[in-house]
Amino acid sequence: MPHADASLVPPTIITKSRFWDHVHSQLEPLLAGQRHWVTNLANACSLIYNSLLAFPAYFGSDDRAVNWCGEFATWPRRPCHPDLVVIGFYILPSLFPLPRFTPTSSQPNASQDKGSLLLGPFCGKPACQLISLQADKARGVCADVFIHGKTVLVRDVNTYPGHIACDGSTNSEIVCPLIYQGQESDERFVVGVLDLDCLALSGFDEDDQAGLERIAELIVRSCDW
Repeated sequence: MPHADASLVPPTIITKSRFWDHVHSQLEPLLAGQRHWVTNLANACSLIYNSLLAFPAYFGSDDRAVNWCGEFATWPRRPCHPDLVVIGFYILPSLFPLPRFTPTSSQPNASQDKGSLLLGPFCGKPACQLISLQADKARGVCADVFIHGKTVLVRDVNTYPGHIACDGSTNSEIVCPLIYQGQESDERFVVGVLDLDCLALSGFDEDDQAGLERIAELIVRSCDW
């Protein structure tokens, strides 16, 4: 099957729970055999975004469309090499950032990751490049989700304290943490967030939250960070 066909949604799928099960089942083979986080996050946000466009029962491409889907990751990841964020390009594997930790490695050096969230692969209009995580500056949904490690579902972004309006047409949002847990430790680390915006008020609900949290878990365990 061509990779692009992974985003097709059968017309027999008419509920959100079945939709997210379908997206999860399509994402698994896309991530299989590849552990570079840049590549996997790029394919993941493309699959989610285009699958939502192909699901007019709840989203589609009209005034209920999801207008942004992507990830933010912690920055700086390493003190000596900048992250390469690649959207729509193929580059030499040797230029990809090396993983800081893998399922069998020790825990990451969290002191290096306390500054900001850096924009990662996404689909949609241009977005904020950095989101502060510092106590006196942290604002917006993405920072709150990263700091507390819990999904936030915002039915009306205009009522959310400190909301960052990257796109003024956005009316609702859902952000899920990307939580890494090593095999040799019970400790968990938030390595980034998955962020979706919608043009409609109350565009997301608990079914979307359950589906996206399951997808976030799949993304995290499929990557070396």
